Amino acid sequence: MPAQLINGTALSQQIRADVAIRAAALTARGTRPGLAVILVGEDPASAVYVRNKVKACAEAGFHSVLDKYDASLPEAALLARIRALNADPTIHGILVQMPLPRHINPQRVIETVSDAKDVDGFSVHSAGSLASGLPGFRACTPDGCMKLIESTGVSLQGKHAVVIGRSNTVGKPMALLLLQANATVTVCHSGTPDLGLFTRQADVVVAAVGRRNTLTADMVKPGAIVIDVGMNRDDVGKLCGDVDFAGVSEVAGWITPVPGGVGPMTITMLLVNTLESAERTT
Repeated sequence: MPAQLINGTALSQQIRADVAIRAAALTARGTRPGLAVILVGEDPASAVYVRNKVKACAEAGFHSVLDKYDASLPEAALLARIRALNADPTIHGILVQMPLPRHINPQRVIETVSDAKDVDGFSVHSAGSLASGLPGFRACTPDGCMKLIESTGVSLQGKHAVVIGRSNTVGKPMALLLLQANATVTVCHSGTPDLGLFTRQADVVVAAVGRRNTLTADMVKPGAIVIDVGMNRDDVGKLCGDVDFAGVSEVAGWITPVPGGVGPMTITMLLVNTLESAERTT
């Protein structure tokens, strides 16, 4: 029996409808949620991502500021702009689109963003709060993945979850969120000698390595939940994920598509974080 599709587009629309209602109520009380987005350089994919984020802000009733800079922008100028936004009471979230030009240190940029406005959830403070089980901003993509898993109605209590990938932005925070939900978590990566040995035991697999066909049908436990975070292109240029969707969907119980799965939820959780930041100021 083919896997049930986890529709990230539909789920994101439900959450965004609630965000818009809360944002309107907050605006009526004198505080309109505000997000600043900074784009440095001309990376085409980054330009698309930024455009989608700004559009989502408008649809949710947020105030948004978009700063576009040439790739030659000095790091000092970027840091100065971030500090100005930190001090701006109309801005509740700051997002600097990655990747940045090579002459700019991304971690220095991330750490310059105020902890109160780190709606991307990438800072050492946010990561430390997550690792310690304390309140704070959660990285948007892993948080969105958790919402997708929750939408299946399957409890993670006692389940075995495998995360493929150990990045600071997805893999590591994903593992921590799954642990908080009482799953038993295994993190696999490029140094794992037999990936299938672990994924075949998993009730939940989150694939986040940026390489297509990393997870194939023979590597999946029947009935498993499969979350595909990857964004790649196949041989003909079509968008695809890290999972062999056609094959795995014949084995898994639940699966996210690419596109229309994790992607919409990432932007949605950015809106949620920005809204919650604004709500804390009232």
